[in-house]
Amino acid sequence: MASRVKCLTSPSSLWSCPILLLLLLFSFAIPSSQVAIDQHALISFKSLLSDPSEALASWGNTSIHFCHWRGVACDNLGGEPRVTALELENLNLAGPISASLANLTFLEKLHLRKNQLNGPIPQELGLLSHLQSLVLSINSLEDVIPLSLFQNCSNLQYFNLSVNRLHGTIPGNLSNCLDLQFIRLEKNMFEGEIPSGIYSLPKLQDLDVWNNNLSGRIPPEIGNLSTLTILSLSANKFRGPIPPEIGNLSSLVELYLSSNQLSGSIPSSIGNLGRLTILFLHFNNLNGTIPLEIGNLVNMRVLKLEANHLSGIIPKSLGRLKNLDTLTLGGNQLEATSIAEWSFIDALSNCTHLRILELQGNNLGGMFPKSIGNLSKNLEVLNFNENQIAGSLPAEIGNLNLSIIDMRSNRLSGTIPKELGSINRLAIINLSSNFLTGEIPTEIGNLTKLYIVVLDTNKLRGPIPLSLGKCPLAILSLAANNISGSLPKEILSIPSLTIIFNVSNNFLTGTLPSDIGKLRNVETIDVSNNRLSGGLPSTILGCQVLQYLYMQNNLFQGSIPQSFSELKGLQVLDFSCNNLTGSIPLFNTMSFLNLSYNYFEGEVPVSGVFQNFTAFSVSGNSHLCGGLPELSLPSCTPKSKRLTKKLIVVISVSGVFFCIMLLVCLFAICRRLQKSRGFSDVNSHIVEQYRMVTFAELFRGTEGFSPANLIGKGSFGSVYKGKLDWEGHEVIAVKVLNLQQKGALKSFMSECEALRNIKHRNLIKILTLCSSIDFQGNDFKALVFEFLPNGSLENWIYPKADEGALQRLSLNQRLNISIDVASALTYLHHHGVTPMIHCDLKPSNVLLDHNMVAHVSDFGLSKFLVKTASSSSSSLRQTNSATLKGTIGYVAPEYGMTTKVSAKGDVYSFGILLLEMFTGKGPTSDTFKEGMNIHKFVEMALPTRIAEILDPYLLMEIEEAGGADVSTNESKMRMLECSASVLRVGILCSKESPKDRLHMEDAMKELINIKDAFPRLAV
Repeated sequence: MASRVKCLTSPSSLWSCPILLLLLLFSFAIPSSQVAIDQHALISFKSLLSDPSEALASWGNTSIHFCHWRGVACDNLGGEPRVTALELENLNLAGPISASLANLTFLEKLHLRKNQLNGPIPQELGLLSHLQSLVLSINSLEDVIPLSLFQNCSNLQYFNLSVNRLHGTIPGNLSNCLDLQFIRLEKNMFEGEIPSGIYSLPKLQDLDVWNNNLSGRIPPEIGNLSTLTILSLSANKFRGPIPPEIGNLSSLVELYLSSNQLSGSIPSSIGNLGRLTILFLHFNNLNGTIPLEIGNLVNMRVLKLEANHLSGIIPKSLGRLKNLDTLTLGGNQLEATSIAEWSFIDALSNCTHLRILELQGNNLGGMFPKSIGNLSKNLEVLNFNENQIAGSLPAEIGNLNLSIIDMRSNRLSGTIPKELGSINRLAIINLSSNFLTGEIPTEIGNLTKLYIVVLDTNKLRGPIPLSLGKCPLAILSLAANNISGSLPKEILSIPSLTIIFNVSNNFLTGTLPSDIGKLRNVETIDVSNNRLSGGLPSTILGCQVLQYLYMQNNLFQGSIPQSFSELKGLQVLDFSCNNLTGSIPLFNTMSFLNLSYNYFEGEVPVSGVFQNFTAFSVSGNSHLCGGLPELSLPSCTPKSKRLTKKLIVVISVSGVFFCIMLLVCLFAICRRLQKSRGFSDVNSHIVEQYRMVTFAELFRGTEGFSPANLIGKGSFGSVYKGKLDWEGHEVIAVKVLNLQQKGALKSFMSECEALRNIKHRNLIKILTLCSSIDFQGNDFKALVFEFLPNGSLENWIYPKADEGALQRLSLNQRLNISIDVASALTYLHHHGVTPMIHCDLKPSNVLLDHNMVAHVSDFGLSKFLVKTASSSSSSLRQTNSATLKGTIGYVAPEYGMTTKVSAKGDVYSFGILLLEMFTGKGPTSDTFKEGMNIHKFVEMALPTRIAEILDPYLLMEIEEAGGADVSTNESKMRMLECSASVLRVGILCSKESPKDRLHMEDAMKELINIKDAFPRLAV
């Protein structure tokens, strides 16, 4: 017994007690149970993540205590080290957030910002009762925020989930977190209203929900947040007025309410926000005047009120904002005509820090004040475009140190002040669409930073200054002036000229210098409508980046050098209306090649761009032969060989005729077999071409086929907008068939069969299809198309006033859309694998992409046609007699007496569509009663009463194109003449008798000729 006591009490004898020694060593090597839980939680968290940059390489290293792992911080709590912070920002970590983090019971900071985390936020994080700061912003987290996250949030002060993919509503129990100071949920997909409880959080300093889908009104309770310093509600769908109670937020420093649907006037109480430095109210529907009280905001640095409906004069009280850096008031109806009303410019001279001043798109008129030269020496941007400012541009503007001056689309007259040449920092000058006269000052060539000069559509004269060749220009546009002389070599040697060189519609003479080949990186060259002569320079080959080259309406002569056909990136080339001769070289595929009205001779190629009839024009060259059959040119066969060829034809025709008859019979048999196989055969063909999508993917992509994503509805189904990363298309359109509707399945089969056989730039592009069952076990069929953001032509012909700014089609856009639709139908009728009739052409079935290019859609009623032995391409007939369906007003009259369809039926529909586009009246409009229809309505008005029947929006554009007198204004007369020409095509296409109608390809040619005849239409 004595020896045991000795062993326990004597340090010198400790080594004689091996069991005790092992126990003591073990106690140092193994953490306590609570500490082990923290370590295990961290390892579990890491196990779900990919770590390509090995940022967490230290984690799991037994030689390093976990409190020293990267991003981990600990405090000594209860005699043990416990994890209190996890800060792993911007480490490229990917994967879900592990629920095991909830075991870090003393965690105060969880910062995982700027990684690639995905999946939902674990609801178990609500167990972290000590959590003070939660930052999960800039990741890919999705799903809703779990309610349980705020059950134990009494210590939470900072909450940031910005820039994720979270949706649903903002949890109402967020109001439990009474210590919250910062709420940042920007750039997600939250909907509904902001929970009312948030407006009672006593310590809230920062509320940021920018760029979501939140809606509702801003309630008066917003005024209760007395500690708020930042309020950001921009880029949502808030509506109604700005509550006057917002003036109670005395601590507010930054206020962002832009890009909503707010209406009413700006409350004068906003002038109580004495600490405010930033005020964003732009892109709303606010009206009334700018309140004088805004002048009380003496700390204001950025004030943005553009794109509203504000009216009245600009208050001089803005001059009290001495710290103002940015003032944008554009896109309103603000006025100034007299010296007194322009006095706000004098007041703004007190704002010595002013850097940006934008008042474009208002009703500012009268003379531009000379006091503009007294503005801040720091002023960089001066933007007054699209107003009604008259008089000359004052020389005092040279006192400023501008980078950008934009005064386009005003009524300025007089000369361009040479003082602009003394503004050393000037980079952009845009004075286009005014009435400026005189010569372009040579002093502008002194500007060593000048990279954009746009002076088109004025009355400038004289030569192009050689001094411009010293400027580092990227864009030089001098079109539509009275500029004369030759093209200076100095201009064509500017190495930085990479975007646009446009000197069209002037009086330039001489040759096109060989130096043009030095523009190695330019994208667009336009020298059209001048008096340039001589041969075409072969040095053009140096312009390897060139995409658009316009040389029409000049006096160029000689043949086309081979180098022009070697420009690989060329998309549009226009040589029309010159004196060019020789043979036509082979050009690679491009969007459009125009060789019309020259003196070319010989054979037209049939490869490259010449294999697509809609991509080129050779009209007006009387000595051409061969080419595509659609050109109707004479054969190129020499006379001496004709008899021999005739003999060969006679010998072989009987054999060919026998083969054709055999093929026709085989084709008929195959078609019957194909019909007997039904939908499964069609489906198999599609599967061969496309990877199919699942119902679940479409369900998620359209948010459960939410009504909010519904963009169209037809006879056989509905179309939804969806998000689905599908072979480069992030946004898609999903057409879901209503299989309960009689004929829907047949329509689906027809559309599948049609879309797999056609491909054209003016036809809707199918991405894939879905033939499956839904979550209830019901049959589900859908087609997935590319999403075209500008919607249907119908929405543009009949714009809705309640959708914000009215969508209006210009004359040029209407003409381009007409040509696009005609090109699509010409392809369907004559150039597809199997000729096809659309059978349901109408404005709602014409969709517009982001460039306003038209795409014909909805082939649910389309019919494949075959030629009989005795038929020609103009008399195609359907192989069966299915019951015809279509849309009243657009269906050809003969379809009421027969179920056989022909290309002339589509021509009729196209004619009605043309008439509707240019009159703004549909074929079933209430205007047409007692035997009147749209065809007769237009026919009776041509040619003398054209202005009486045009779409009011189109007529408005025509009236704005020049002076008040339509009868004497050349621009207006040309636009009316163009409209009348298009309507004549519509009349010829919509004749009652099919034999009296134009062929589709002839209608397309007519429209292209109209466009060529009116090259300077308003855009």
